[in-house]
Amino acid sequence: MAQVVITGANRGIGLAMASIFAARGDQVVAVCRQSSDELDQVADQVITGIDVSDAESVAGLKTVLSELCPKVDILVNNAGVFQNETLGDMNFDQIDNQLQINAMAPLRVTMAVLPLISEGGKIANITSRMGSMADNSSGGYYGYRASKAALNAFGKSLAMDLKPQGIAVAQIHPGFVQTRMVNFAGDITPEASAQGIVSRIDALDLRTTGSFWHSNGDNLPW
Repeated sequence: MAQVVITGANRGIGLAMASIFAARGDQVVAVCRQSSDELDQVADQVITGIDVSDAESVAGLKTVLSELCPKVDILVNNAGVFQNETLGDMNFDQIDNQLQINAMAPLRVTMAVLPLISEGGKIANITSRMGSMADNSSGGYYGYRASKAALNAFGKSLAMDLKPQGIAVAQIHPGFVQTRMVNFAGDITPEASAQGIVSRIDALDLRTTGSFWHSNGDNLPW
């Protein structure tokens, strides 16, 4: 039985992952701004009112988690935001917002939770193939692409730095998922994506730490 902490767990992929972990007997601590009826039914603990992009809020999360969890086996940095900028509409505040939520927040949460993650623990950053330089053939989405590229860089460094402590880190692209973030225009359901993500987390170890995976198991180019 693993102790699993998931951010952004109140809906979409986060909720689907919480359901999968809970169904197989893992202990789920869900972190979100506001819970949902569905999440309340599956999570063992729900920590609400957390803004992962705010330092004081994350410090509060660290305090609560320290009281709830003697240790964390799996941390899933799932909370994120998706917006678009173009040459004709370059919104710098919007770009900064995505950098804060999609890149800085996962690093901030990881550093807060890290003292609770012991040898054998795992960190999964839910990223996007849109953060890949090699895969960018269409342009646009300046803030989202940059924020996910930054998250990938953070995750790769964490993988190297935490390997001596026995902690493995992976960047996982969920696929084009039918969630509110993309107005439900995706190719796969949150449940299918979450199952793939959980499978990648299960397969993650120190031999594969630092990987950039699609939820279907494919290795993605940086």
